Amino acid sequence: MEHFVQSIIAFIEQNQGWIAPITFLLALGESLAFISLILPSTVILVFIAGLIGGSGVSTATIVTVWLAAGVGGAIGYSISYWLGAYFKDDIDKIWPFRTRPEMLTRGREFFEKWGTWGVFFGHFFGPVRAVIPVVAGSFAMKQFSFQVANISSAFIWAAGVLVLPIIMARIAIS
Repeated sequence: MEHFVQSIIAFIEQNQGWIAPITFLLALGESLAFISLILPSTVILVFIAGLIGGSGVSTATIVTVWLAAGVGGAIGYSISYWLGAYFKDDIDKIWPFRTRPEMLTRGREFFEKWGTWGVFFGHFFGPVRAVIPVVAGSFAMKQFSFQVANISSAFIWAAGVLVLPIIMARIAIS
């Protein structure tokens, strides 16, 4: 296993230009309605962050990776919001809500209880991450309020998923 990890660390060190685009796509997929249900991006991002922390990548690369994850997360949530706004009353006829209506019910209850804070906290809770922006869009939440909650939480989420594991890995190898 150690040889495998060392090989991946060497790959990261030699291919630093690919880290940010891959991170962007994983964060986008994690925050995009429906895709996040089948793509375990958070686990992959934490793993990548630990490997980045164990490699010798620069602080500038780490900042770039964090920005890529924040932007990817925010864009994924925005697209999901627009899907909810577009499909509005027919959202329950689309997969996965058609086959798992309880997801939409839980998302609506969460959103009704927390509103804008629900959008903010939705980035941090896997079970509602795929649903909250769709529900916010279908409830015609004001775009400005949505985006403030979305963007701020996307970058905090990215820091938690990436920066903390990087720091912990650097401390562990020191």
